[in-house]
Amino acid sequence: MDRFFRIIRGLNLKRGPERWIAGVCGGMAAKFNVDVTYVRIGFLLFSLLPGPAFVFYLAAWLLLPAQNGKIVMQGLLENRSDKSIR
Repeated sequence: MDRFFRIIRGLNLKRGPERWIAGVCGGMAAKFNVDVTYVRIGFLLFSLLPGPAFVFYLAAWLLLPAQNGKIVMQGLLENRSDKSIR
């Protein structure tokens, strides 16, 4: 499982410090060097189409590292494995 999270960190894509909800749009804007407003508008348009926009955003929040390098999903899995050992 550590290899998977190393690959995710290797993408050099992090949730942004300029956030409204979880920082996913801010992180994508920083990675592609565009204004965060354009990314938010693009996501809004994407979410109006029938499709998995909410699922995509939730997955990005769980898998993209925060500015400090921590990944939410990794923390959840580590806490779960710590509880199962006891």
